[in-house]
Amino acid sequence: MYLGKKIVVVMPAYNAAKTVTQTVDEVHQQGIVDEIIIVDDGSSDETAQVAERMAAQYPDIILVIHLQNQGPGPAREAGRFLAKGEYIQYLDSDDRLLPRKFEWQVAALRQRSDCGAAYGYIQRYGEADGNRRPLKWSGRDIQTLFPLLLVDRWWSTHCPLYRRAVCDAVGPWTDLRYSEDWEYDARVGALGTRLAQVKEYVCEYRQHDGERLTGSGRWLAPPDRVRFFTLLLQHARTAGVDPRCTEMRHFVRWIFFSARQCGEKGDAGASRDCLALAAGAAGGWSRDLRLYRALAICLGWVNTARLISWIIRRTGRRPGSDTRALSYRDEGDLEWSPDA
Repeated sequence: MYLGKKIVVVMPAYNAAKTVTQTVDEVHQQGIVDEIIIVDDGSSDETAQVAERMAAQYPDIILVIHLQNQGPGPAREAGRFLAKGEYIQYLDSDDRLLPRKFEWQVAALRQRSDCGAAYGYIQRYGEADGNRRPLKWSGRDIQTLFPLLLVDRWWSTHCPLYRRAVCDAVGPWTDLRYSEDWEYDARVGALGTRLAQVKEYVCEYRQHDGERLTGSGRWLAPPDRVRFFTLLLQHARTAGVDPRCTEMRHFVRWIFFSARQCGEKGDAGASRDCLALAAGAAGGWSRDLRLYRALAICLGWVNTARLISWIIRRTGRRPGSDTRALSYRDEGDLEWSPDA
């Protein structure tokens, strides 16, 4: 059923010639999409040609933009800038929307005028219907993005459908090469945006390959980690997150852990900055933070990080029970940060 509202899909595509056609076809099958903006992010394969052929086939629906490679954030921003619809859907070129997603989510937003985004259950890639359970925390009825964003990114980029007014208020996407979507979510949360849940499966989650996102064992480069944590903390404070809440304490431990990681990578400045951020998020220098800082001053930030990591590996230490209880990840896969 078409609900009389214009929906625009913004689709960044990088070396996606093998997947972009199927993704666009699945959007068409929704039946109520008014525009698809494909943003070719400087692909080196046939993505540009494939996208142009689809635009020639569906000139009233598909618009193609070509950019030099800048990453998924600027690509989405280029599409968002041109989007004229009342509702905006961000969709990567190898992700999948399930049938009736837009029908259900637009209906939810029409029923809940106080909500700026609607989300639903996320299905794991390739999972049989009989064994499905909502992935991440998409099965929970969550009213606002914070404070849970301080623990994990509990949905995926193609899960929510946004009101255009929310995207305009959030502002431009950052140029972070990883977790740019997490930072965007945090700005949505900083606005106090309320969420409407659809109790249906609306999309499928796939782990992206290493062409666009960094691979296993890597995350943001140390200077960008400092930038990411600084922004996330800033947005959490704007949202009014209680600095004493369990989620904030988890966030402090995560930044502290990343301070050690940055030191291991040889970036003393980022290690020092992360430790200071952890203290700021905690509201002061705890005993552990003061001890680590003292060791770093004596031994050097890089040497201290490598020494502590060696001790942890030798003792087989794992994250504590409170960290495991907070995360949606299986215990065997749990790490302190998205490096998993």
